Amino acid sequence: MKYRNTKTAAFVSRPNRFTAIVELDGQKETVHVKNTGRCRELLLPGAEVVLEKSDNPNRKTKYDLISVRKENIGWVNIDSQVTNKVMAEWLKTQDYTLIRPEYTYGDSRIDFYMEKGEERYLMEVKGCTLEIDGIGYFPDAPTERGIKHLKELAKAVGKGYHAILAFVIQMNGITEVRPNMATHPAFGKALEEAKEAGVEVLFLPCRVTENTLEFKNG
Repeated sequence: MKYRNTKTAAFVSRPNRFTAIVELDGQKETVHVKNTGRCRELLLPGAEVVLEKSDNPNRKTKYDLISVRKENIGWVNIDSQVTNKVMAEWLKTQDYTLIRPEYTYGDSRIDFYMEKGEERYLMEVKGCTLEIDGIGYFPDAPTERGIKHLKELAKAVGKGYHAILAFVIQMNGITEVRPNMATHPAFGKALEEAKEAGVEVLFLPCRVTENTLEFKNG
């Protein structure tokens, strides 16, 4: 995944979940943040960030904030939409006979439904941007939606599906993701129950630069 038409800027502040103020070419600019998580350990005053210019001339904000440089880690991609894009590309290389994104199952919309012959698969994708002492953690903010997806995946195993929770690690050098018990212990409990039910958990480390993201095993 490569971004087009990018610029570097300096982070100033984040008035709300969806927008940030940056300093770009000596001017203050309001930009869209493509991640509704907290990102508090990343979006610090003065942090170097990368913006992608939107193709839509009618948008209120001209740019999307896609990545931020973190000390000792390097570039961290915080684009929550890119994870499914790189996953879709990767799945095409994995010998599935059918891949269907945004699949409605039960009361949830699961990121991917796949088939290999008679075998059926469901996959939910989560992006990890939170690092503490060399370990990735998820979530960085409470996610009831995440718990709901885990419960659906656990039920699906009982109905003959292969159920997968895939963590796309959107930073360099991190290979493991643990539940963030300090922020959302209920997610950690749901994850443990899902694993006990037979849900497979994948960790997908990435190579990240200021304007690219790709799986290391891709």
